[in-house]
Amino acid sequence: QVQLVESGGGLVQAGGSLRLSCAASGIIFRLKAMRWYRQAPGKQRELVADITSGSSTNYADSVKGRFTISRDNAKNTVYLQMNSLKPEDTATYYCNTEKYGINYWGKGTLVTVSS
Repeated sequence: QVQLVESGGGLVQAGGSLRLSCAASGIIFRLKAMRWYRQAPGKQRELVADITSGSSTNYADSVKGRFTISRDNAKNTVYLQMNSLKPEDTATYYCNTEKYGINYWGKGTLVTVSS
């Protein structure tokens, strides 16, 4: 029922920018906090950014000042604008939310940052 579909990943050079999108369905989107996680090979999945229903935001220290999370409730979509990308940002990025205490994940979109 809940579906999250990420898009926008790709290959980018260090210092470049990319915008990820996550289209959500099966939830009352405007009432939900949304999150972006990422997972690099051999690493644990980590929280990158989150946005509340009221559009308050939080960021991991590693991306603060470079990434911006935002939402468009009319489109049921959450975005992650990534600027000044570094090779260490290379990972699969996942959209996340919860419903009735259950976490839901998108399939992920791969971001590769070359040096």
